[in-house]
Amino acid sequence: MVDTIDENWPKGTKILVILAHPDDPEFFMGGTIARWVDKGYSVQYCLLTKGEKGINPGFPEGEALAALRVDEQRAAAAVLGVENVQFLDYADGYLEAGLDKRLAVTRVIRREKPNVVVSSDPQCYYIADSYLNHPDHRTAGQIVVDSVFPAAINNAFFPELLEEGLSAIDISELWLSLPQTPNVRLDVDIYWERRLNALLNHKSQIIDAEKFLTRMQTNKANILAEDGRYYEFFRRIKFN
Repeated sequence: MVDTIDENWPKGTKILVILAHPDDPEFFMGGTIARWVDKGYSVQYCLLTKGEKGINPGFPEGEALAALRVDEQRAAAAVLGVENVQFLDYADGYLEAGLDKRLAVTRVIRREKPNVVVSSDPQCYYIADSYLNHPDHRTAGQIVVDSVFPAAINNAFFPELLEEGLSAIDISELWLSLPQTPNVRLDVDIYWERRLNALLNHKSQIIDAEKFLTRMQTNKANILAEDGRYYEFFRRIKFN
């Protein structure tokens, strides 16, 4: 069962969104991010790559594209009200859920001390009947899930972090976007246009802005709920 909810978290709740690539936050959950910022929550991003393999004609390759996509991501995040964006700079397209990345993500989680962590569902291999989910999306979710529990909340894991002054923290909730089996949805219909405006900042990934907007409007028409509104779906895990 998918419940339509109102989070009702206290103002100042800290939310850390950890995903694979620039533009993932806006595509996966841009309406939700705008909603959370407007509700007075503190939202920040940690992206595991800089998206250097997102190559389109007319844009540079490799390091130059990575630098461009970092700037695009910061601009897109600002449209939604997010100011803090960090990157771990792993190779785009080659993410693997190894212990080195689990350590790095656990370090970020303990350092930022979020109440809520958000990533992507590692079980989501396809979306509808026409799209295979990128392996980086799934791997990012697996790294985050394994970092949240048990590493981020248990000092017995990665004791070197204690030497850095980063002890275990409490995390209230984990949210997974692109869920294979959602259990909550958020009404973000009023944030559709802001989400599009944020996405338009990813110019290196949008060859024709007009065609992109037409495609997005067509997609919206296909995913509207029975009440005619736009929702974003998640798997929500509450720890306490």
